[in-house]
Amino acid sequence: MRCVTGDHYFTPQPGAAPDRREIEFSAAGRDYSLVSSGGVFSATRLDPGTAVLLRKADLPEAGSTGPLLDLGCGYGPITCVLASAAPAATIWAVDVNSRARDLATENAARIGAGDRVRVADPDEVPDDVTFAEIWSNPPIRIGKDGLHTMLARWLPRLAPDGVGWLVVARHLGGDSLHRWLEEQGWQVERPASQKGYRVLRVTR
Repeated sequence: MRCVTGDHYFTPQPGAAPDRREIEFSAAGRDYSLVSSGGVFSATRLDPGTAVLLRKADLPEAGSTGPLLDLGCGYGPITCVLASAAPAATIWAVDVNSRARDLATENAARIGAGDRVRVADPDEVPDDVTFAEIWSNPPIRIGKDGLHTMLARWLPRLAPDGVGWLVVARHLGGDSLHRWLEEQGWQVERPASQKGYRVLRVTR
């Protein structure tokens, strides 16, 4: 599921050589050419799970103002698609990896959304910000406890009528994550499955 170059993609200060490259993909009728680098998640291609999420989840309405959250943004493919789909929305792009944050900032500027994308370390997001939507291809490799801690921190920041969109590979625990979320009191639907990935829609 996850292509990692050098360090884990959730390393705050990756030591892998930058090895910059262009990643090209299409989503929601638009072509993208973004910059990626060694030391970040899926450094050599658009991750298949991310591709499924962008293809199968309901992108925000064009009139949405957000704010929207891309949790674990990497070099920013989800951020850039959200910014394109909702040209009036503010998007928070959050990642522990400093190199990923730099790339997400660069890529948001590339698509003309640099003024609406706020790239941040998790601890830099103000506590009073709530999100109309949370999008994530979550970092399964941090382990179940770490994953649960991360989601328990961020999902409660959904607005009362907000929605979360997650994608998880079935063989990496997609179904067990679905059950855990329900046990925590969330309403969870699985509107799509494709290529071994589960797309989960999470609401209050």
